[in-house]
Amino acid sequence: MTGPLPDLTTGLAFLAGFAALVTTGSWRAALRALLDLLVAAGLLHLSLARGWSALTVAAAVVALRHLLWAALAAGAPGPAPTSLAPCGADDRRIALATRGEHGADRRAGP
Repeated sequence: MTGPLPDLTTGLAFLAGFAALVTTGSWRAALRALLDLLVAAGLLHLSLARGWSALTVAAAVVALRHLLWAALAAGAPGPAPTSLAPCGADDRRIALATRGEHGADRRAGP
């Protein structure tokens, strides 16, 4: 018998995750709170059960937390830039340099 503490912690984890989602509006913050509290519930279950199945469940919860958080931290790739730099097309020195020519320096006198 493991007692009601791990089950209570699991229930409170989901409640805290929902509360974090409602108050902050950030699903990442809510998921982080949920995953951290589920790890705590798994460790409580492990400390009370002392069996291989409890160890397996706790390890699975910790691995799931790490995998989910790593996937979320990476984020989606941003869009590739589609335009040139603002001065690139207007700067005539770039066009001259790419062709290997030297233009007359307008600052120098005759």
